[in-house]
Amino acid sequence: MGAAVETRTGVTTYSFRMSTPAAGAAILAPRRSSRFVAWVRAWRAGLVPFDEVADAVAGDEEHLVADAPGTWTDVSLREALPTLAKLSPDEIRLVLPAPGDPRGLPGPGDFAGAALLACEAVIAGPLGLIPEVRVHTSGSGDTFSTVLWRFYPLPANAPAASLTLPGAAEAEAELAAALAETTAALTRLDVAQWRPELAGALEALRRPDGTTDLPPGFDPRARRLFARAAVLDRVLALAGHAAPGGAVNNHEAQQRDAALRPLTAACRQALVAACNAPLRP
Repeated sequence: MGAAVETRTGVTTYSFRMSTPAAGAAILAPRRSSRFVAWVRAWRAGLVPFDEVADAVAGDEEHLVADAPGTWTDVSLREALPTLAKLSPDEIRLVLPAPGDPRGLPGPGDFAGAALLACEAVIAGPLGLIPEVRVHTSGSGDTFSTVLWRFYPLPANAPAASLTLPGAAEAEAELAAALAETTAALTRLDVAQWRPELAGALEALRRPDGTTDLPPGFDPRARRLFARAAVLDRVLALAGHAAPGGAVNNHEAQQRDAALRPLTAACRQALVAACNAPLRP
């Protein structure tokens, strides 16, 4: 991508340019579970028609579903969605667990274990869903991917999602604080020498962003929070793929990881709070 972003810290100016479409896509693509939860909740609230949901969730990808109740083989996402037709919006929730942070998950079981490995999942009443990206190679050597959502029965008497999870207002404040702290820490580490696009992207996130992928029904705070957190989530994923970047030794790499860890956690909780926020007509 050709757009450049500049970030100024004191008297120093850093700039970066997204050199490949893949890099831009990595930054801009939100988690699949977040789109699933947002659009399915809006459908169950009567705010979007059923015919729009599968296409909105899948985008340009092919999405299939395995182990949906009442099916014997993989089916399309559109064919599987009626399984959720009796659920209320509040029964459909996003969870973004991570090793050491299982917040929002039900008790131990196959679903919790798979969700921790995937670092994302959907809770839908008595069922859970987890997306898996499968890469295929055609006979001519071309590669393409499909997304397979797998249904899991939740443990009997599974507890409801934790009531201690932050709401949108609290999550927005925590994300802003974590972003400021992380930016300061990365500046002290002279991040521009080894990951200039991360420094620039963090600074760009300070500016208001009017874009959002949320469907109708979400209030302005949830939309603003999702827009910022979804972009930041991909920035952090991009940083993780290139770790340790240009850090010259293990100590510097550990410092970077320590600086990013609180921001990563705040970003996950911001996405959860935005997608699970109350809906209104």
